[in-house]
Amino acid sequence: MSKDYRSLRDPNAEYTARDLSAESMGVTDPRGPRDVEITDVQTTMVDGNFPWTLVRVYTDAGVVGTGEAYWGAGVPELIERMTPFLLGENPLDVDRLYEHLVQKTSGEGSVEGVTVTAISGVETALHDLAGKLLGVPAYQLLGGKYRDEVRVYCDCHTEAGADPEACAAEADRVVEELGYDALKFDLDVPSGHEKDRANRHLRPGEIRHKADVVAAVTERVRDRADVAFDCHWSYAAGSAKRLAAAVEEYDVWWLEDPVPPEILAVQEEVTKSTTTPVAAGENRYRVTEHRRLIEDGAVDIVAPDLPKVGGMRETRKIADVANQYYVPVAMHNVASPVGTMASAQVAAAVPNALAVEFHSYELGWWDDLVEETVIEDGSVTVPEEPGLGVTLDLDAVAAHMVEGEELFDEA
Repeated sequence: MSKDYRSLRDPNAEYTARDLSAESMGVTDPRGPRDVEITDVQTTMVDGNFPWTLVRVYTDAGVVGTGEAYWGAGVPELIERMTPFLLGENPLDVDRLYEHLVQKTSGEGSVEGVTVTAISGVETALHDLAGKLLGVPAYQLLGGKYRDEVRVYCDCHTEAGADPEACAAEADRVVEELGYDALKFDLDVPSGHEKDRANRHLRPGEIRHKADVVAAVTERVRDRADVAFDCHWSYAAGSAKRLAAAVEEYDVWWLEDPVPPEILAVQEEVTKSTTTPVAAGENRYRVTEHRRLIEDGAVDIVAPDLPKVGGMRETRKIADVANQYYVPVAMHNVASPVGTMASAQVAAAVPNALAVEFHSYELGWWDDLVEETVIEDGSVTVPEEPGLGVTLDLDAVAAHMVEGEELFDEA
């Protein structure tokens, strides 16, 4: 039985398949999606545990797409600078508009850095918008899904810093009370043995202390949870190799960012020196930089940050390259529910996704920002609603905006 695809070719044809009527999509304008034009782009910053930059793209069809850019100074200003390049464009041309913004902002440094971050927020909003206009979830725009649920790993902290027993107790609590089976702890916190942290050298006492943290946490949770440990680019190559060797006997999910990110040869040297899995990627931009990490064997696990790296399609491209080298993807994520759901949509659409990070378990109102439940029992159930599948609660946004920010316009 043939299907009627005229609505996808002819903007004047009536929608016949999958109930893509204007009314079903909430579109008051009866024209087809190929006639829709972008009319405005707005940002609002929310004062969470990071200053989240939410992005909305408006259209003349009354449909709005919502995205998120990684936090950082200058991102809203860059998005304002990009807005004229988007006005009048069709929001379904997501890839073309992404490349258009990269080209138009080359003078602002669109190869990497905060300009790519700003583009990421717009690109994510375009995926939400395109999904709503076409009546499909965002993962479908990326090729379909491999899984209905995406695993979440919880970034954990204690008031005692990196006290081994305090970390072990918190790991136990997060597993038993909050339902997570994947965790991460920071290792780059004071141990009491430091003499000069600026030189990136780890003294023997510091190595022993960090190994004690790893031992205490992994032995407490054992097979109930996987545990990663983050170093935040803090150590010299020799110290990083000594640390990785010292924790080889424990069940470390991965050791994250042990050395500064600039020199990939050093990252490769550290990774290849140890059997401890090493992850990196959150401070790399676009698929070109991640490709070098992957092809050179400089990571065992690649960790792009979607609202920072270039957006949803760029993260998908990174996962595709990683998959060619049998490298899994664990998405770094410090975002609001909007960016978190965008990461989950991509994780659903790629075969090699391990998990998506959650960095706000101590922030009681995190999930108030959207009307839907995003994380439950340590995972995200991938929604079937069009677009990202989350709806901003504008009252909650208004209650938590950064001082001086203005609330979004209504659709």
